[in-house]
Amino acid sequence: MTHTYHIHGMTCNGCRTHVEETLSKVEGVTNATVNLEKAEATIEMQSHIPIEKFQEALKTNGGQYSIHQNGEHHHTHDKKKVDKPKGKGTGTFYCPMHCEGDKTYDKPGDCPVCGMDLVEEVNLTATSDTQYTCPMHPEIIKDEPGSCPICGMDLVPMEPDLSAEEKTYKKLLKKFWIAVAFTLPIFIIAMSEMLPNNPLYDVLELNYWNWIQFALSIPVVFYATWMFFERAYRSIKTWNLNMFTLIGIGAGVAWLFSVFGMLVPDFFPDQFKTEAGTVHVYFEAATVILTLVLLGQVLEARAHSKTNSAVKELLKLAPNKAVKVVDGEEQEVAIDEIELGDILRVKPGDKIPVDGVITEGETSIDESMITGEPIPVNKSVDDKVSSGTINGNQSFLMKAEKVGSDTLLSQIIQMVNDASRSRAPIQKLADTVSGYFVPIVVIIAVVTFAVWAIWGPEPAYVYALVNAIAVLIIACPCALGLATPMSVMVGVGKGAQNGVLIKNAEALEKMDKVDTLIVDKTGTITEGKPTVEKVGSFEKGFTETEVLQYIVSLNSQSEHPLAEATVKYGKEQNAEFLKADGFNAVTGKGVEGEVNNKEVALGNAKMMEQANATLTEAMENEAQSYQKQGKTVSYLAVEGQVVGYVVIGDKIKETSAKAIK
Repeated sequence: MTHTYHIHGMTCNGCRTHVEETLSKVEGVTNATVNLEKAEATIEMQSHIPIEKFQEALKTNGGQYSIHQNGEHHHTHDKKKVDKPKGKGTGTFYCPMHCEGDKTYDKPGDCPVCGMDLVEEVNLTATSDTQYTCPMHPEIIKDEPGSCPICGMDLVPMEPDLSAEEKTYKKLLKKFWIAVAFTLPIFIIAMSEMLPNNPLYDVLELNYWNWIQFALSIPVVFYATWMFFERAYRSIKTWNLNMFTLIGIGAGVAWLFSVFGMLVPDFFPDQFKTEAGTVHVYFEAATVILTLVLLGQVLEARAHSKTNSAVKELLKLAPNKAVKVVDGEEQEVAIDEIELGDILRVKPGDKIPVDGVITEGETSIDESMITGEPIPVNKSVDDKVSSGTINGNQSFLMKAEKVGSDTLLSQIIQMVNDASRSRAPIQKLADTVSGYFVPIVVIIAVVTFAVWAIWGPEPAYVYALVNAIAVLIIACPCALGLATPMSVMVGVGKGAQNGVLIKNAEALEKMDKVDTLIVDKTGTITEGKPTVEKVGSFEKGFTETEVLQYIVSLNSQSEHPLAEATVKYGKEQNAEFLKADGFNAVTGKGVEGEVNNKEVALGNAKMMEQANATLTEAMENEAQSYQKQGKTVSYLAVEGQVVGYVVIGDKIKETSAKAIK
């Protein structure tokens, strides 16, 4: 009888071997074959065996793998949702080395396979609410702003707790400085042996200095870097050999040899001993290597923390509250209380809470969060709006069409998370090579010891041991095992921080082969900051200075980015600002008002039409000559007559050419 099952959690040949051996040991199984590529196990059995038996066997042998009927899929998120602490992350953790594929955990800790610190995923659900507390009475915690019931002080937003990555970074940094504090004197004592007439030996004999090195090494080995030995043990137990296997064996052998040599010096032949009769010790080799590896872990933890900071910046774009319209009445609700079909009021300057469609009103919306375009986009009834974008100066009603994890902002955040967790194609090769590389290195280390012990100079065994340890440590596959997944994680995070969203690790890897790049202009290869390039006059009765006066005087009442550009230019040109009254912004057209008691309109051709000002063919031709260059042209009409124009452009960034190359 043969059955085929789906296996979850395998990522390397070591995983495949471990699962195969575990399933083969189940009573009644005659043969078990595991296919890593298909993540399948084909099991031959004497009679039917319940799948629960296989599940129990895999759980007993580490618990990092799971078995399922074909067609079933393993979903860690199908469990009943548990309320997570607000502002403290999602409570979803995963291994940055992807030892168990897409498996996640609900609490921080170490990966049970490789021992790396688990990384926390960040998304909108973790920051939907802000809590408030009293500065004088921190035990007071409220969901809404207000006053303290004890002292009456205004409540202030609570500072969010450190993320899991930040806690890990601080913990590792503390251990690193402790390791440095104890390793440095060990290193100095050991290296002083090279000094002629070593002054340290005038204070104490060599034997006592060895004991001091031993005492100083204990905090380094058993506290600051003990996790490396735990990871080495796990890697051997699960046969998922990696850099920690070599570090654990190499540093462990060096330290144990030194301790044994101190405690039982008579066990060793004379060639192992110094002139003073003590056995050569290598506490400095073990502690220096361990401390340097710990430094690497600190830098990685710092990279993890910075990776998620990009997502956290995106999270800040999401509002916490929204105004819901129920039976004609407005009421403030939390974002996670919004349901499909709800009618929401979005006030001027507010962030749009969810994705939806405008049902009443018109406005201009800053969509730079999505498009990078600094110019607000005009919206009216039936137009789509996205969460996180910012409303302009008009209020409107909208109908919620996508909420929660379905909104565009949530999908962007999820894409960054997925990309940082995805595996590059080259990583598969790295994993395969690492699986064979580590045992080969161990074999080479054994051969090295044998060769030096037989043919090496005296003391031959000392040289043999030192060189064998050197092979183990120096051949550590850090680049293969760590650099690939870490570069993906940091690269994706750094990209998001700079506004570049990378779909997955495969896309990141293929960027190296791109020979044609199609990019958006505004805010991507340009600065995204509009600037005035020219002010022109169509009428002899109006000089360019007067045209500029009317433009800046009217635009001084506007908050539009193009208006701000003209006002800034006017100040630089020392233009006189005239009195402006009756200002009105006309969505999609321009602005109008009175300047020096004259009717003035500024905007596009539609604005001129509304102001009953006629554009001649010559005027339109001159404007088009600039528009063809990607610039914006606004006409100025005074008392129903077009008298001038302003050309606004967006300069190309100095770094754009270099970035595209």
